Amino acid sequence: MDKIKREEVYTIEDIYALPDGERAELIDGQIYYMSLPSWGHQRISRKLHQTIANYIDSNNGKCEVLAAPFAVFLNNDDLNYVEPDLSVICDLSKLDDKGCHGAPDWVIEIVSPNSKPRDYMTKLFKYRTANVREYWIIDPIKELVTVYGFEKNTVEQYNFGEEVPAGIYEGFSIKVE
Repeated sequence: MDKIKREEVYTIEDIYALPDGERAELIDGQIYYMSLPSWGHQRISRKLHQTIANYIDSNNGKCEVLAAPFAVFLNNDDLNYVEPDLSVICDLSKLDDKGCHGAPDWVIEIVSPNSKPRDYMTKLFKYRTANVREYWIIDPIKELVTVYGFEKNTVEQYNFGEEVPAGIYEGFSIKVE
């Protein structure tokens, strides 16, 4: 009789048990290890964070923008734990000292060579089904921003240097460079 090989299913407990300094995400019980972000990646993240935070503050907004490493527990289970590069959360009741419990309103991922399939496929599906309102994928190599507006079921692409409208804020756009 042939044995059926089963993939091991991991939980958030396994993420918390990782050695200090090792980062990983958990999607549907599978661990995805994360490499350290490059200087260019960090620079884009910092500028976006600063621009979004300034916009929220100058408009007396109630949302929070949080940068990785920051835990997002997408589902009410122990099989999903992600660390988006940037998360904008408008329902502050989702936040506690452990992270965000439920879908952020807006998620931004900056593609790294080893995260490309995860950002473009796996996370796209997870964010959509978790009810994230808007998902941006920023690809520094292609100099391209792909915007998924899940509420209106839209997909748009912008080149670096173009104004990219933020769908969750009317009249707000960002030039990614």
